[in-house]
Amino acid sequence: MTNKIKVIAVDDSALIRNLMTKIINSQPDMETVATAPDPLIARDLIKRHNPDVITLDIEMPKMDGLEFLERIMRLRPTPVVMVSTLTERGADVTFKALELGAIDFVTKPKLDISQGMIDYANEITDKIRAAYASRFRLKKLPPRPAPGAAPIGGGLVQGRTVPTLSFGNRFAATEKLVLIGSSTGGTEAIRSILEQMPKDSPAIMITQHMPAGFTKSFADRLNTICEMTVKEAEHGERVLPGHVYIAPGDHHLLLGRNGANYICQLAGGEPVNRHKPSVEVLFKSGTEVGARNIIGIMLTGMGKDGAQAMAEMKKAGSYNICQDETTSVVFGMPREAIALGAADAVLPLHGIAKHLVDHITKIGGKNAIRV
Repeated sequence: MTNKIKVIAVDDSALIRNLMTKIINSQPDMETVATAPDPLIARDLIKRHNPDVITLDIEMPKMDGLEFLERIMRLRPTPVVMVSTLTERGADVTFKALELGAIDFVTKPKLDISQGMIDYANEITDKIRAAYASRFRLKKLPPRPAPGAAPIGGGLVQGRTVPTLSFGNRFAATEKLVLIGSSTGGTEAIRSILEQMPKDSPAIMITQHMPAGFTKSFADRLNTICEMTVKEAEHGERVLPGHVYIAPGDHHLLLGRNGANYICQLAGGEPVNRHKPSVEVLFKSGTEVGARNIIGIMLTGMGKDGAQAMAEMKKAGSYNICQDETTSVVFGMPREAIALGAADAVLPLHGIAKHLVDHITKIGGKNAIRV
């Protein structure tokens, strides 16, 4: 190829820089045009090489990765993949980076870094491709709603605008379930939706492609800003209205039944569509348990994980929503689902929560929601 994806790797570790160069240059469609040990050197290299994608370490000398990321997004918007450590602090800072505009992140292994990075080679290069695919939409994505601008209703939680709508028809709310699948760009998309959902919403189960060690931090972070209770899913626990269950990073999440109750089921096994957790597994379980009570939502992400199962879920009676191309960071998973006829509605991200509430109101009766 003559038009390879140009990548600059920024990391204070010479070992990581060398490994990233080796991994990237082994691919036919990308190349490392430069590496830098700190943001100050990287700044000049970015101006010189105009890279398509930047990989950026978080903890570096002279200027930390978050500060540098903020400057990149403000002065020279470029797709960035963060390189994070598998620690609680690393997870917290990584989510801040995603809020600032990073496309995705990869993790450094704790032990045997050389072999660990080689083992992650497919994941690293896939995320660089996804970041590259997002570049044309980087400046087009709508800004997050400003404080005080409520998409659905008023109310503030920790300075954020949240809805004050509630579901008056408790039976309608308890019987319905929402299943969400997402990947690249999904953490911010999920947050955008959950921030708007009333505390007595139907239960929501989510599979977001994310490694073990990050999903609990993700759930805890969402729990501080949402009216619904957000947690990492546990095997065998009852699925309750007003709760959001996030698939753990090292297990598939499935919807199950125990008598009359819905429950979370966690499964090990091999990755499905190269992912663990897999959206395909979650959506397929929805078809098997009872799709007529399910609203499926497919958000931004690279690839096609979950598309086939979403189509099967629709045939079995679910109502499905897909995020549109304009607001998707990477329009892969939604595109595949739409192509298979799986979508009942294709909507911009900022319209999904309201449409979801309106749909549940409609099927629950015209008085199902009160303000």
